[in-house]
Amino acid sequence: MSNVKVLPLLQPAVEPCCPPLNERPLTAEEAGPAAKMFKALGDPVRLRLFSAVASHEGGEACVCDISDVGVSQPTVSHHLKKLKEAGLLSSERRGTWVYYRVEPVVLAAMGRLLTKASGA
Repeated sequence: MSNVKVLPLLQPAVEPCCPPLNERPLTAEEAGPAAKMFKALGDPVRLRLFSAVASHEGGEACVCDISDVGVSQPTVSHHLKKLKEAGLLSSERRGTWVYYRVEPVVLAAMGRLLTKASGA
């Protein structure tokens, strides 16, 4: 019998916040979350980690599968923490490993922000 308890994932802090950038100027309230997201992705290691999780088979990745990005394990953990704080990743501990996922709402928010507005 296993003592593992599966907990539901928390919703990420990033919600579809903004209209496409070419639709109208962003308000201060809309620009804050978008800037936080872009700032987190502005580091090449973080962008690689985000991409590794987003493209991983099954929609989630164990930290053990994505940590080969040319930096030490503590640095990988730091970057994953920053991506989580920006609402770009969610995580779940399973035994000794942590699994990361990019929630569909995050990709939808990013896509909507960077997609040309209809009729523009």
